[in-house]
Amino acid sequence: MNKFKVAVIGCGTIANSAHIPAYMKNKEVEIIYFCDIRLERAEKMVEKYGCGEAVLDYKQVISDPKIDAISICTPNNCHSIIAVDALKAGKHVLCEKPAAYNLFEAIKMQEAQQKYSKMLNIGVVNRFNDSVNHIKQIIDSGELGEIYQVYVSFRSHRSIPGLGGAFTRTDIAGGGVLIDWGVHFLDVVMYCCGDPKPLTASAETFSKLGNDIKNYTYINMWAGPPVDDGIYDVEDAITGMVRTDGPIITLNGAWAQNIGEDEMFIDFCGTKAGIRFMYGADFTKYGARDGMLTKEIFAFNKTDMFQNEIDAFIGCIKSGEKLPSNIDTNIITAKLMDALYRSAESHKEVEI
Repeated sequence: MNKFKVAVIGCGTIANSAHIPAYMKNKEVEIIYFCDIRLERAEKMVEKYGCGEAVLDYKQVISDPKIDAISICTPNNCHSIIAVDALKAGKHVLCEKPAAYNLFEAIKMQEAQQKYSKMLNIGVVNRFNDSVNHIKQIIDSGELGEIYQVYVSFRSHRSIPGLGGAFTRTDIAGGGVLIDWGVHFLDVVMYCCGDPKPLTASAETFSKLGNDIKNYTYINMWAGPPVDDGIYDVEDAITGMVRTDGPIITLNGAWAQNIGEDEMFIDFCGTKAGIRFMYGADFTKYGARDGMLTKEIFAFNKTDMFQNEIDAFIGCIKSGEKLPSNIDTNIITAKLMDALYRSAESHKEVEI
């Protein structure tokens, strides 16, 4: 059997914890290149996984005619540059979320996919999450009735990643907690509700707790430690509302808040019943029957959503079928986040 030849560009946390292990478990795939601007990180992947070649320049990867597809696991500001070049070179692309660090760049990616007729999927991995797909099936069946409001909470105590580094610089990340965490939560909402058309957005963002980098108090920091002379010009919190041609979406998000609780959930409020999805875990359905209030807890063994995503990516290359994570769908969430940021900047409601 001829295996699909793939390359992983960017050998940091998400590549090492998700993309590479999933490719290694797919019997139809062979990793040919590990690429990173820090060559030693790519070399560690070659040593760890016992395959592939470590390279510094992604252009070497996409110019190789053997390569069928790539995963882009770089900082956000590199996504569109690498994706457009790879599509032009005839490669299929799986790009980590968000599609790009701003809407303009995401649209360039979409246009390149349409022009070069290759797959471009975005790493909104929850579309391959068992809990999320069960919720979508319940909503699609009509069990909840009309979904008129969805409340989204992605709030944590002190969880700013790599304070002062790439995650907290607008020129690299494009934003803070909304584009980092919110993109996943909002994508779950859009997917489960049938990708309703966003109409208007109103939001305020806050950059309050990370400004004084040297005196920021925390217990642990992934992507850290802090860069004392680094840059922090993104939001650590956001509150907002989005009107769609379906449900109203209200949201509260915070990388950091002076409330010592993590509140990571989505409430789907319907006229017949409602569901609370605990992000990354199980869900509960609330309703009424025969004059009684009901509560159903759904718990089950779950498959690895990253493995599902990688397997689906390879599958869609074979079949030519667009996945729910295709850029044409994901661009809706990109427009939604862009509107929330524009509203916060102008301090007024904006059209999408």
